[in-house]
Amino acid sequence: MDSGGVTSAVPQPAVPQPRATAQPQSRERGGRRSLAAALLLGAVGATVVLLATRQTWAEGEAATAGGALHQVAKGSDVTGAPAALAIVGLAALVAVFAVRRTGRYLVSALLALSGAGIVLAALTGAGDSTALDEQAATTTGDAGATAVDIAHTAWPYVAGGGGLLILCAGVLALWFGTRWPAMSGRYERTGAPAAKRTKAPDPDRPEDLWKALDRGEDPTG
Repeated sequence: MDSGGVTSAVPQPAVPQPRATAQPQSRERGGRRSLAAALLLGAVGATVVLLATRQTWAEGEAATAGGALHQVAKGSDVTGAPAALAIVGLAALVAVFAVRRTGRYLVSALLALSGAGIVLAALTGAGDSTALDEQAATTTGDAGATAVDIAHTAWPYVAGGGGLLILCAGVLALWFGTRWPAMSGRYERTGAPAAKRTKAPDPDRPEDLWKALDRGEDPTG
């Protein structure tokens, strides 16, 4: 309302601004954490399995004419599955970043199955004395000889624990893998050469027109 040429400004009510949602940031943060956890679990689990399979899993005695001979069976002597599956798990963990969508689910499932297979193989080999019996038969020259006074160590269970870590990494990849980054598409080659762009001739420059004619182009188009 004007009074004596003075306009009184009516204060406008403050319009509330919509708050920026924190969901995308929370999702991104959760993806980074799950990625770091999966990498750590997978790498540590595979290392533990590979180290455990090089340790003594069982030991015993083989009776010979000259007395008893001490026999030792390492994890790799008992079963080669845990070490092989640990390598497969490492390869799958790296391959997760090279594939997308369905391929990422399949590789993540392979990672989880590798861990589960390690756990199963390690627990099965924890009480296995076949490797010791084979050593006893070789030492004594008697195909029917078996090892006696057999004792098993805790290393098979350590290998199983490493497999459990790999299994957890696979579960994280299955659950959160869609939030993880993938290899950049700019490193992928399509095999088709990129079309070379030709600068349009300038009608005000006769030399450009002659060059276009030499190339077989229509300078008026």
